[in-house]
Amino acid sequence: MMQNWSIYLVGAVGLAALVVLVIGANYAVKKLIGIANYFKLSSTFMGMTVLSVATSLPEITSHFTASVNILRGTLDYQTGSAIVLGANIGSDVVQQTLIMGIVILLAGTLHFRRYFLWKSMVPMIGTTIMCIILGWDGDYSRIDGAILFGTFLAYTYYLYTDERKHYKEEDNELNSSELAEDVPSNGRQVLFDAFITMMMLVVIIGCATFVLSATETIVDRTGVGGSLIGVITLGLASALPELTTALAGLRHKEAGISLGTLVGSNITNPLLAIGGGALISTYAVPRPLIIWDLPWETLTGILLWAILWFNDGKLGKKSAIYLIIIYFIYIFFRSFVFNIDF
Repeated sequence: MMQNWSIYLVGAVGLAALVVLVIGANYAVKKLIGIANYFKLSSTFMGMTVLSVATSLPEITSHFTASVNILRGTLDYQTGSAIVLGANIGSDVVQQTLIMGIVILLAGTLHFRRYFLWKSMVPMIGTTIMCIILGWDGDYSRIDGAILFGTFLAYTYYLYTDERKHYKEEDNELNSSELAEDVPSNGRQVLFDAFITMMMLVVIIGCATFVLSATETIVDRTGVGGSLIGVITLGLASALPELTTALAGLRHKEAGISLGTLVGSNITNPLLAIGGGALISTYAVPRPLIIWDLPWETLTGILLWAILWFNDGKLGKKSAIYLIIIYFIYIFFRSFVFNIDF
């Protein structure tokens, strides 16, 4: 459809679709926060599960759309794989470095409990290592997808059982209701909000289709690697729901939501989005993702964990500046050294 359009029109349409996608995702996030508040989930659990999935809607819907289009033959296998994998992994790196740094700078100081480091950050690092090992042969097969997706289900079940085990009434007196579009007052309103959220997902999927088509056209005409475009532009845009939710959590003094969303999304993105997409169509894995992006994400996660462990779980403004600098170093080398996909 876009083959006869000018490159500028393609870019404009793709950008407009991306804006609608992000706005739609943010609206869906607020609806889901309201539903989660209705069921009185603790803020950290909500951040690690409901919000991590909700704020990952751009990545999840992009993977679903790309995988279906790959199967239909309307999206090139290698280009489509490169775009969505780059956007997914790029979004994770953005969250671990740039967004985490911005949130810390605005908060002044963030405190992590050591229990949170073992429960959440170690699985986050382990997930990235899994993606390196499974993708080392140059593809994510359906078996690889089943492993990633199955790990997501198992981890979510662990979080649920842990939540029930350590349930405290005071943990459920949330201020996060202010983050919601509105909090349902009865089961009927829950169903209505769930329906509205599903309709918004349809809009998001439609926008994801336009974004993927526009990006594929730009890749074909410019020769720029699809994963590079995914990392630099789509990855940054896809991380905006996590940023807005984390900042809203800070504004309403819900640090558990901010931390849980940023870390939980870095677990959800590879396990649910990549795993689910690979189950549908399989993916060709661009080499830069294996030798640069995922190792960089792993090292960043280990560095962040080490700083927190030896600093009694505290991140201050100095650490925030380091994280932001790390992001721009990552982007510089990605753009000029690792810019060819296959």
